[in-house]
Parts: sequence; C-alpha cells; structure tokens
Amino acid sequence: MSTFSGFNLEEMVNMTPLKTGQEPQEPRVEQLMSKLRWLLQGKRALEEEINEVKSVCDSLQKELATLQTEAYQLEGIHKEKEELCRKLQFQCEESEQDSARQLNQNQQSEELLEQYRCEIQEYKLKLRKQRMKFEKQLHQLIEQHKNLHSIFTPERLPDEIQTIESTKSQLISAEQLKLAQLFRLDEELDNVRKQKQLGATAAEAAEQ
Repeated sequence: MSTFSGFNLEEMVNMTPLKTGQEPQEPRVEQLMSKLRWLLQGKRALEEEINEVKSVCDSLQKELATLQTEAYQLEGIHKEKEELCRKLQFQCEESEQDSARQLNQNQQSEELLEQYRCEIQEYKLKLRKQRMKFEKQLHQLIEQHKNLHSIFTPERLPDEIQTIESTKSQLISAEQLKLAQLFRLDEELDNVRKQKQLGATAAEAAEQ
C-alpha cells in the first residue's frame, strides 16, 4: 500500500464495489469534488516530500564533497608525515653511525693519551736520574775543587774556578734542555686532552 503524508492512493481511486447484478451508479458531484481536493492535497504533500528529499540529497552531496576534500588533505598530510618519518629515520641512522665513529675515535684518543702518560712518566724518571747524576757530578767537582785548592797555587785558582763554572753552566744548560723537552711533552698532552673534550662535546651534540 502506497501512502504520501497520510494519503492512501488506493483509497483515493478505489470505488465501492458493486454487488452482483447491480448497475453502476454515477458518482455524485460532492464525492468527485472531495476526491479532487484529496488528490490535490496528496499532490502538494508529494511535492513537499520531493523537495525535502531533494534538499537532503543536496546536503549529502555537499557533505560528500567536503569529506572528499578533507580526505585529499589528510592523504597529503599522511604523505608528508611519511616523508618526514623517512628523513628522521635516515638522520637517526646517520647519527648512530657518527656516534659509533666518535666512540671509536675517543677510544683511540684515550689509548694514545695513556701511552703519552706512560712515556712522560718514563721521561720524568729518566730526567730525575740524570739530574741526580749531574748533581752528584757537580758535588764531586766541588769536592775536587776543594781538594785542588790546597794543591794548586792561588794564581791558578781563577782558572780552575772558571773551568768549574763552565762545567756547571753546561750541566745547567743540559738540564734546561731536558726541562724544555718535558714542557713540550706536557703541551702535547694538553692538546690531546682538548681534542678529546671537543670530540665528546660533538658526540653529545649529535645525540641531541
């Protein structure tokens, strides 16, 4: 049964069934006018429903267009996010490789620094032994000078003193040379430490 806003089409067109042997009667004017008004009301109701459906359809079309636009935008954002993710992953892999290289360099620097420390300690010990040897030789020369003072005449004393002073100056010069070498080794050790600190700072910056 088809209805439009409470109107029954079958009722609008259905005529009262005739009994057997009964002749059809002509409908009265009042009945025809009533049915006509009923049909006009149904037509208006049907037009209103058609307009309402049309309006809903237009709204759905607009909503569909909006959703498609948003879908395109979201798809573009998704592609941008994927590209950014790939870039970040690549940068992360590079940072890990840089960190591994920096760690290897730091380990090598530490080993080299330890080697320099051992060499400096050995050189200091050697320099100390040489200094003790020089001091012993100087003491022996002073004792010899004291002994020779009683043997040689006072006229030769200035020459002997000059000789001793010359020997002393040579010993002092040799000692200063050794100290200068030790100072250079200390500077090299400081440079290695600074390089190690710079490498550690660069590694921390790369991890961040």
